Amino acid sequence: MIALDTNLLARLLLKDDAAQHARVKALLATDQVFTAPVTVFLELVWVLEANDCPAANVSRGLELLLGLPNFKSGQADALHQALHAYARGMDFADALHLALSQGEEAVMTFDKAFARQATRLALAPPVRTA
Repeated sequence: MIALDTNLLARLLLKDDAAQHARVKALLATDQVFTAPVTVFLELVWVLEANDCPAANVSRGLELLLGLPNFKSGQADALHQALHAYARGMDFADALHLALSQGEEAVMTFDKAFARQATRLALAPPVRTA
């Protein structure tokens, strides 16, 4: 399996460099199996948002990527969970932290907005403020 860096996935989704976009599409069209660390997804969302991509487009692009037959993420369940919360208005980083904390008793934070939103969206584990 080959791990992909953020810049390849950004070129694929942003289509802002025609030559690099074509190279990434050709790479993903091979029989090789690819993955990306969860940190790449975190950075990728930041890059897409910095390029004024609406959250709905970011979610759709990442879901399409995760749905490719030759793309396997070791933490796909957490990524899908984070994308679902992100689509409902939560900051992606907070949503990912929460999704990766599944099975824990709670998440502690100073971020009151994060705690309120997790409660409003009925997400688990509970987010508590310190």
